[in-house]
Amino acid sequence: MLLFNEPETLRMAKLGRELRAQGIDIIDLSLGEPDFDTPQHIKDAAKKAIDDNWSHYTPVAGYLELREAICYKLKRDSGLEYTPDQVVVSTGAKHSLANTVLSIINKGDEVIIPTPFWVTYEALVQLAEGTVVKIRSSLKNGYKITPEQLEAAITPKTRLFMFSSPCNPSGAVYSKQELEGLAEVFRRHPNLLVISDEIYEYINFCDRTESIAQFDWMKDRTIIVNGLSKGFAMTGWRLGYIAAPKEIAKASEKLQGQFTSGTNAVAQRAAITALTAPLDATKAMVKEFARRRERVLELMREIPGFEFAMPDGAFYAFPCVDAYFGKTDGEEVIKNADDLAMYLLNKAHVSTVTGSAFGDKQCLRLSFANSMENIEKGFARIKEALAKLS
Repeated sequence: MLLFNEPETLRMAKLGRELRAQGIDIIDLSLGEPDFDTPQHIKDAAKKAIDDNWSHYTPVAGYLELREAICYKLKRDSGLEYTPDQVVVSTGAKHSLANTVLSIINKGDEVIIPTPFWVTYEALVQLAEGTVVKIRSSLKNGYKITPEQLEAAITPKTRLFMFSSPCNPSGAVYSKQELEGLAEVFRRHPNLLVISDEIYEYINFCDRTESIAQFDWMKDRTIIVNGLSKGFAMTGWRLGYIAAPKEIAKASEKLQGQFTSGTNAVAQRAAITALTAPLDATKAMVKEFARRRERVLELMREIPGFEFAMPDGAFYAFPCVDAYFGKTDGEEVIKNADDLAMYLLNKAHVSTVTGSAFGDKQCLRLSFANSMENIEKGFARIKEALAKLS
């Protein structure tokens, strides 16, 4: 029987809520969701869907109109051509990832995952009885792997490569040139598939986010995973999707048909509007994230011992904090990032997430999906609490 720990992101959020319920003022820098409300035009579309009685069971793969809207979005934003039978809509991008991994991986298959990575990747591979092979990226390289590292990790058992760009937790974004370098490695290994998690696609501070599916020899081997949670502030609506080779889309649809059937009807109708309407609200949200990012970088530079790379996407900073390992405030000894995260929660009343949850034991993930006021207050508390360690 497989046993999994509770995801650290969810655990820290729960601990923060428990302390808040005791009347303690907790600043939450562990948030993995935009602190914005869903744009009004999307909510209006959902209200209309209710009034128009979109309240019945939905097709397992999603409404045709929504799958057509996803194809339109992929063409508009990435220049990628897909047909609706290559698209499967699911209850969030996590569900999309689960469908895909379980459809592809057999017992003993190896799955390469660069670190740091989103917490659920490893658990899904374990659930499929696959073997995770981690490639350690470095702060020096902006938390991105090289083609040489990728080549060295591939064995005859390798079946899948999973990564995200922009990356949760590091904020790393692969350029077109960097992706092409990885794609050239995959060209030499035609049996490998790639899951490209593009959920933070819109939240980037570069000109645009590139997809590895853009290269001719990669499109038929790549499963794009995306959703509406991050770019449209629709976390609670639970809607994700894949664009994939037809046989993988069909396998995911069959699996989903046994697990959950089709995704929420009203959320799907709202998603059609989200994906086809102008992106003004998304762009305004990203502009605010960019403003906060600059302030977070300034605040981290003021904290002794913090080392970090510039996050080019998502809404997280991922500083290396091992300078504090072995230090104490006279009551607690900080042995690792887990201890430091708990120290900051209990002593500074700031919720963060340990880097060990993402495969990097030297770091903390700090979210700037919170108001500027709370960011300022949270970092002031962090700086004060860390100054007490010696």
